[in-house]
Amino acid sequence: MAKAFGIVSSSAKHIWVEGLETYRTIGAFSFLGRYRTIDFPISNMSNSGIERIQVYVRRKPRSLAEHLGTGRHYSINSKRGKVQMLFSENRTENDIYNTDIAAFSENLESIEKMIPPYVVIAPSYMVFQMDFDNLLQQHIDSGADITMLYHSVDNAKESFLNCDIVNLNKQKGVLSIERNRGNAKNRNIFMDTYVMKKELFIDLVKAAQSISSMYSLRDIVNHKCEELDIRGVSHRGYFAAITDFKAYYEANMSLIDIKSARTLFDENWPIYTRTNDSCPTQYFEDAEVRGSVVSNGCLIEGTVENSIIGRGCEIKKGAVIKNSVILPGAYIGENVHVENMVVDKRAKLIHVKEVVGTPEEPGYVKRRDVI
Repeated sequence: MAKAFGIVSSSAKHIWVEGLETYRTIGAFSFLGRYRTIDFPISNMSNSGIERIQVYVRRKPRSLAEHLGTGRHYSINSKRGKVQMLFSENRTENDIYNTDIAAFSENLESIEKMIPPYVVIAPSYMVFQMDFDNLLQQHIDSGADITMLYHSVDNAKESFLNCDIVNLNKQKGVLSIERNRGNAKNRNIFMDTYVMKKELFIDLVKAAQSISSMYSLRDIVNHKCEELDIRGVSHRGYFAAITDFKAYYEANMSLIDIKSARTLFDENWPIYTRTNDSCPTQYFEDAEVRGSVVSNGCLIEGTVENSIIGRGCEIKKGAVIKNSVILPGAYIGENVHVENMVVDKRAKLIHVKEVVGTPEEPGYVKRRDVI
């Protein structure tokens, strides 16, 4: 799809995933044991024929930069395509002016150099599958100025509370964008995904700056709803928004179910990620593993039930892990009981014998922590 280039934007400034985001940006979060959340938008773009992709990050870029590398593992032609990481320089982590518009503005020259006439913008903190080539064609055929992607849900009162919603008319025209306040169960959750002409995108960036230094792309598009022809397109299939710690935990746990996983993963639509050549997981004589997703390179002697185990984890004899997300390189010592927890990378649970959270409030063990 040479008609468009891609932009993967960082999370909205009001989103903060307690614990995990202290060490890396959301796009670099380990997901389902072997992926990172940013693998999904970039894979969607690569599978859709988008070969020039800009990735914007506002904080903690090191982990994401290591994962992206040259971008070759996303099946992008290295001669024609490129994955480029850009960020807003001169901004602190919690700066109120640290918006996506600020990042776009500081890198406007890179955007202007892009040859394709259209841009597809997708977030790094949402997990879904989407054919952007088809979405672009719908946008062109409709004659709209902007096309926005949304997902209809019936649990908006208790979920997606840090997301935006779109209000539509009967013709699927976007009337406004507003925060989900949890006051209705049926809502159209905005997926922070836009399709528009490059020139219009540049105009919106400049207009946002002239109105308010704190404006985001969402703010300026909402401001222009009456002036521009903005259409909504409904998304179907698996959808998760990593907007807080519980949402991260629940998104991972939901994909243990094979039926849910099949709505996201398709052999004809691969999700690319950086791989390594570690050996297959070794299951020792006393190991018991049920209803779990286990990555490669692990050593398992204990019991794992309804959990996700990242690459290179060690689970010693007598250890029990239930309903938990164990990130790569973690070490669970002998006879340690872990339940309803997220254990961050390379953490070691050795001296404590029980670390238990609840499904409503899952617990967290910090990166590299020793307990």
